[in-house]
Amino acid sequence: MISVLIVDDHPVVRQGLRALLEVQDDMTVAGEAGDGPAAISLAESLRPDIVLLDLKLPGMDGVAVLRPLRAAGLRVLVLTSATEPSTAAAAVRA
Repeated sequence: MISVLIVDDHPVVRQGLRALLEVQDDMTVAGEAGDGPAAISLAESLRPDIVLLDLKLPGMDGVAVLRPLRAAGLRVLVLTSATEPSTAAAAVRA
């Protein structure tokens, strides 16, 4: 079973992603976070197989969240509406 932590600041997006993931036989949603600090805390405590991370987060942007997650050895998949090439480049570097 693949566990996923969903990180997005929009509750409706989190709900939609949860609905899509929960119908998969081999996936489970370990938790949800709506901001950067909560994402880091939950990721460290839950240790999901995948963190599904938005780059646009309040308080702490996704690139800043990505660094400690990757340093902790977690796998991260970025899913975002950010369209600026510099934002995508920063995420890839992180």
